[in-house]
Amino acid sequence: MKIVRSVEEARAVCRMLREGGRHLGFVPTMGALHEGHLSLVRAARRDCPVVAVSIFVNPTQFGPNEDFSKYPRTFDRDRELLEKEGVSLLFAPATEEMYPGSATTFVEIGELGNKLCGRSRPGHFRGVATIVAKLFNIIAPERAYFGQKDAAQVAVLRRMVRELNFDVDLMVCPIVREPDGLAMSSRNAYLDSSQRKAALALYRALCRMQTLADRGERNAATLIAAGKQVIADEPGLRLDYLEVAHPETLDAVPDVSRGALVAVAGFLGSTRLIDNVVLQGVGRAAGPS
Repeated sequence: MKIVRSVEEARAVCRMLREGGRHLGFVPTMGALHEGHLSLVRAARRDCPVVAVSIFVNPTQFGPNEDFSKYPRTFDRDRELLEKEGVSLLFAPATEEMYPGSATTFVEIGELGNKLCGRSRPGHFRGVATIVAKLFNIIAPERAYFGQKDAAQVAVLRRMVRELNFDVDLMVCPIVREPDGLAMSSRNAYLDSSQRKAALALYRALCRMQTLADRGERNAATLIAAGKQVIADEPGLRLDYLEVAHPETLDAVPDVSRGALVAVAGFLGSTRLIDNVVLQGVGRAAGPS
């Protein structure tokens, strides 16, 4: 595995990796890798002859009171994991490399960027879209891999790719969970034992809503009320949002007969976690994947 730090070298290596028409798969990350990230790498390895991964904790997607400075950074461990997975290139630039001088150009997402996590974290998706656009321009992959856990991010990036004419296929992979159901996240490392237990209320709320949908409940307000009751029964968890929305527009939907994204976010102390399930419409739900 080749490790590069500069944009120029990353471009040169990626050109070499694509020689002979080989498709290049790409997994952008902020490091602190866990099994969820590695599942994306394995999906890329199954689909593509060569795979690149980036590790970059992107400052423009963090708000002024968020956890940029304390976000877990475990580069040596991450490098070892990626080597074992057969990754061809690790791009790990410094902040100054990705944002030289006083950078003033950003990707504006519009109203979509103000929904779900975007409503709670103003400017977050502007930062996400900007850094992913920059990485796509540097790496130039045929396919890029993202996790379903970040469903709102996926909706934002799909629109960006479509509207800005990026020549890349976005591949969305299922959520990877701990044995007890908690969605894997780098931020889980912040939780103490009591918070870790309380965090499961997010998953229980989704499961309750899924069960009701499986039994024929179509009214979104009824599903939301049931999910909120599960969360209210866990005093250690503070709800940020629980919404039933269209998976592409992120607009609230009143009825789930045609399917819907059920998305939840909550705080355990200062740690914010997210999770979701996609209901498949009349019939049955997909399950908290």
